[in-house]
Amino acid sequence: MTTRCIQCCCSAVLAMGISLVGHWAPALADWNRFRGPNGTGVAEGPAPVQWSPTQNLKWKIPLPGPGVSSPIVIGDRLFVTCYSGYGVSRDNVGDMEQLQRHLLCINAKTGEQLWQQDIPNTAREDAFSGMGVPSHGYASHTPTSDGEHVYVFFGKGGVLAFDFEGKQLWQADVGTDSDPRRWGSSSSPILIDNVLVVTAGPESRALIGLDKATGQELWRADSDGFGMVWGTPAIAPAGDLEEIVIGAPYEIWALNPENGKLRWYCDAMDTESFSSSIVVQHDKIFAIEGRGGGSIAVQTGGRDDVTKTKVLWSGRDNGRFGTPIVVGERLYSFSGGVVTCLDTSNGEEVFRERLRSSSSQNTTSGTDGGGRRGGRGGRGFGGMDYSSPVTAAGKIYYTNGRGETFVIAAGTEFEQLAVNQVTGDNETFSATPAISDGAIYLRSDKHLYCVAND
Repeated sequence: MTTRCIQCCCSAVLAMGISLVGHWAPALADWNRFRGPNGTGVAEGPAPVQWSPTQNLKWKIPLPGPGVSSPIVIGDRLFVTCYSGYGVSRDNVGDMEQLQRHLLCINAKTGEQLWQQDIPNTAREDAFSGMGVPSHGYASHTPTSDGEHVYVFFGKGGVLAFDFEGKQLWQADVGTDSDPRRWGSSSSPILIDNVLVVTAGPESRALIGLDKATGQELWRADSDGFGMVWGTPAIAPAGDLEEIVIGAPYEIWALNPENGKLRWYCDAMDTESFSSSIVVQHDKIFAIEGRGGGSIAVQTGGRDDVTKTKVLWSGRDNGRFGTPIVVGERLYSFSGGVVTCLDTSNGEEVFRERLRSSSSQNTTSGTDGGGRRGGRGGRGFGGMDYSSPVTAAGKIYYTNGRGETFVIAAGTEFEQLAVNQVTGDNETFSATPAISDGAIYLRSDKHLYCVAND
């Protein structure tokens, strides 16, 4: 079963002479998009292993509202998005006309707020009801940056660009439709040279390339399948070329970043939606997805249907919302309080173990994803862990909805090194941590935290 049928409309890329040559290369310490450079989750240098509210907590600041977007860090500037005015809690949903998004710029070293931009709502959003939207709210897309500008995506609210002093440069509309279940959207934008790539799945059933300087649409790849995509694309090498890779219902797709045209596809997980993101390592891509489960490794490159020629292995390993991570020759995924390690060469299981919680329960199993049994963890309904793992210096960090960050050794045997919390208060942690210049940045629905060795 497929909903591929990708149609491409190139509106300006050739006429404008846009060059896709010469990437902006982020500094080693920069964490410039969802899960850092190219979404790998891999940080340069070491990071703290242990912390608490009284140990290695460098600073803590309140946020003007909730959100599940991750912070990004460019040099000494941290950017994070939030929302307020509507849908802050089930107890007081409020009036959608009061919904605002916020972009904050923070001094990453000191926690000082440098500026805040408040963006009024411009379109009627999906209601704060049911299973989907209350789990993540209205600031779910992680920003991205080219080192001089920061780009944010707010779903029906559109895409906006700001300079590092907070001046808005442009705003672009990428659609106001909804996904079939009205779960809202969460895919984060990425940059490839001069093109800002936006997965406007629920909004317009499309992957859209925008000129990063003006917001003008350069190309659009349309497919009904994008309507059930919540993952973020990545860039994969294919010989002398590059391709945009993304998971979609039942398939993996690779598109040409110059025009959005489909280069190849392959059969993948037997699932009608794709919530996690693709991971790229060299010329291979990996994915683990929930709602039926499935794992896959695919060689990049090729044309048209590469199911029989480029799929290296596939399995039934189960994920959910979190994106897996590759460290060395092993693929790690976290779901339901369990970490699974696979051999990247063949997909065989290396180990599968339960994480040990810091709470009175000795495992994280049976919780609602916020560390509390049978309830609605934090704001979320039905409780799910949304964060994805990241890694630094041979250690893997994973934060659950309750705010416990598990640290395990990246190896062939399970070794849990620590489990840490920055607060004992009732806060919900759904964002993936950022790691930059030896510090770990965690955001909850109420605060932003910086953890660094004293």
